[in-house]
Amino acid sequence: MLESIFATLGISLSGSGGLLWGSLVIIVGALVGEAVFRRLGLPRVVGYALAGMGVGLAGYGMAAGQLSPSLRVIVDLALGLLLFELGSRVYLRWLRTNPFLLVTSLAESLLTFGAVYLVMRWAGLAAPAAVAVAVLAVPTSAAVISRVASEFGAAGQVTERVSMMTALNTLYAVFASKLLLAWLDLDTGQNPVQAIVQPLYVVAGSVLVAGLLGYAVARVARGLDLRNENSTLLLLGLITLALAVTQVLNLSTLLVPLMAGLWLRNTTERPWVWPRHFGTAGGVLVLLLFVIVSTSWSPAALAAGAGLALLAMAVRLAAKAGAVLTLGWFSGQSVRQGLGLSLALTPLSATALVLFADLQGSHAAFAAQVAPIALSAVALMELLGALAVLAALRGAREITPQRGA
Repeated sequence: MLESIFATLGISLSGSGGLLWGSLVIIVGALVGEAVFRRLGLPRVVGYALAGMGVGLAGYGMAAGQLSPSLRVIVDLALGLLLFELGSRVYLRWLRTNPFLLVTSLAESLLTFGAVYLVMRWAGLAAPAAVAVAVLAVPTSAAVISRVASEFGAAGQVTERVSMMTALNTLYAVFASKLLLAWLDLDTGQNPVQAIVQPLYVVAGSVLVAGLLGYAVARVARGLDLRNENSTLLLLGLITLALAVTQVLNLSTLLVPLMAGLWLRNTTERPWVWPRHFGTAGGVLVLLLFVIVSTSWSPAALAAGAGLALLAMAVRLAAKAGAVLTLGWFSGQSVRQGLGLSLALTPLSATALVLFADLQGSHAAFAAQVAPIALSAVALMELLGALAVLAALRGAREITPQRGA
């Protein structure tokens, strides 16, 4: 496994020197992550991101954000664990008792899409490219939300609301990305029936596989304690199997784990408590996820797209904050909670990178047009997003001093 990981980072393990430098990527990531957590009180993912940026600066990052097959496996599995964990904490019946949460979620996603699209058109992008950037701006990073909230033991209204809204805007973004791909297919002369049926197939198939995964986990949980090591490995195996089926059937690796977690939480009455990121194996995958995502940048990409990326991210923050602060009052949200939630919705990293990789896999020439903006936005928000979530949760007073120190 190490060979495939390091090969995707441009590091050969054919000699002892390659193995040494490859091992240092993990060691340095872990040490820097622990240092920023213990000495600065910052999330460990900040250290992981710094290590990944160092790899990118050294010239070993992903070329143009290209996710190779072996690298995509690592990203999908690590992100799948975090999405499953996030989904299993989201209680959708809350939307029935407080429907303005759903209204606010729809409003912040639609306003984000519309505002980013308009500002990208104003900046000179063609309509399809502006739509692509707008779609990538919709989702909040589930990986950052899950990791920071879990690491600092956050609990409260802002934590619950940002988990809910992250799950929802991730669903919206996946649906929107499939519609974008269908539009591009039609524009290139593909059979209209196939272009229309493909998104429906992806969504329906992903829902089916997610339901099977959720059901399998629920059945296993009846006879085993999922908090012990062997059961955790079994759970990892089930998620890995589901993702393998998802890839074979060309379904969504974002939808399946997220909807499986949602299914599990909302079809059973018991609360689901997992080891943090499913134990040691999951922890290693999470570290690698943030290191890998942080290597997607390059000085050339930043030079080409940083200006538009900063503009898009500023408009994105304003749009999400505008919707949350305007409509949150109707759902019983205080001003302090509204400000915290607005800030907590800003992370953008692995989810957007996977959506971009899907676009790149099917329309490489078109993806190259938006690559500098998309990759610059991911690079800029990889660090800023985690810091924003921490500031939001601390400002909302949902982190205990012992965990947040």
